[in-house]
Amino acid sequence: MLTFLGLVARLPLPLLHLLGAALGLLALLRGRHRRVIVDNLRQAGLYSPLRLMRVGMELGKMLVEMPAIWLRPLDEVTGWVRAVSGWEHVEAGLQRGNGLIVLGPHLGCLELAGLYLASRIPMIALYRRPRQAWFHELMQQGRSGTLGRAVEPNLAGVRALLKALKQNRAAWVLPDQHATDGDGIWTPFFGRWAYMPTLLYRLHDKTQAALLLFQCERLSWGRGYRLVIEALPDLPTDTASACRIVNRTLEERIRQRPEQYLWSYRLHRISGNQRPPEGPAL
Repeated sequence: MLTFLGLVARLPLPLLHLLGAALGLLALLRGRHRRVIVDNLRQAGLYSPLRLMRVGMELGKMLVEMPAIWLRPLDEVTGWVRAVSGWEHVEAGLQRGNGLIVLGPHLGCLELAGLYLASRIPMIALYRRPRQAWFHELMQQGRSGTLGRAVEPNLAGVRALLKALKQNRAAWVLPDQHATDGDGIWTPFFGRWAYMPTLLYRLHDKTQAALLLFQCERLSWGRGYRLVIEALPDLPTDTASACRIVNRTLEERIRQRPEQYLWSYRLHRISGNQRPPEGPAL
């Protein structure tokens, strides 16, 4: 598998994205995969047949670009970022001295956004080891050579994030993922209850670290990427209120480029002992 992915990774980026777009359209033929995407798009009020096709194409691009990002030289890969907007927010956040909490939603090329930051400043990120050994090896290889470090999503990992912030470093968190049982809060997201993690709010409450939103947008025709960095305001100490503020911001940004969001992710699912509140998610 690694040999095959290595061959794919050598393709020029325009050809990689063309291949990914074709594979993404084929993946839409899978009934369950298609139903999840359609259901999420409809709930957000963003569904159309054309948008469904474009979402599928972007998902395919995401899958084929990852081996190239991990297997090519770091300087070459970060060079695919053709424009950066908002880097001054990183510098201003570090000037505050309380560290950076970096929010990386599943919008655009999440992996490249993280590598770009980790190639420039020290960063800690939670990391859940994948089941496939070859995939773990590939991911570790791609993330080596940076100033980033991955830690397990446990108490020791949370302590490492907190320590990094106290040392005025960056902590990378995913704001739009399904939380593990007992580590989240039910909150509205695109008009539906979602069980989302509270870690970033606890970290912010303890450290008053600067909050930054990272988005790495794919440019058309494989021309590269544009990294957009946005400073978020300090959040209230009430977790529910803080989560609603962040989610509203995420929804706004996703609506600006909905085709590049990970609509195949079952963020709203019910698992474990957690059950959503009664009534609509308003």
